[in-house]
Amino acid sequence: MASRHLGRSIVLQSLFEWDFYSHQVDLVKIIERNLKMFAQGISDLAFVFNLAKGIIEHLPEIDEIIRKAACQWPLEQINPIDRNILRIGIYELLFGNQEEVPPKVAINEAVELAKTFSGDSSRKFVNGVLGTIYKEREEIIKEKKS
Repeated sequence: MASRHLGRSIVLQSLFEWDFYSHQVDLVKIIERNLKMFAQGISDLAFVFNLAKGIIEHLPEIDEIIRKAACQWPLEQINPIDRNILRIGIYELLFGNQEEVPPKVAINEAVELAKTFSGDSSRKFVNGVLGTIYKEREEIIKEKKS
């Protein structure tokens, strides 16, 4: 498994646990434990911690974007794995370094996470939501700045 893909998997598992405990536990400690357990020797630790930090810093904005893009699903009713896959994908689509992770790579990685950690309908759901956000990202970015 490529280092960044593995890093996203660690972030997903860590966000899932953090979400499970209603954000009342230390996410950094969860990530450190998961890295030791599942990703010894991962070469890009900075990517993992920067991704998690970025998601947390932008969490209210990201969750609002999910609410708008998946308006038929209340955020709390979205499967926690899918919700956190969307958070990763949206962060990389809108807030991350586009040169480092191009938008289509961000979507593809999120879909791959859904294939691995969720079901077929989740893969389609994640792809649909992120595809919608990709098409509307210029408007979303303008909205964020104003």
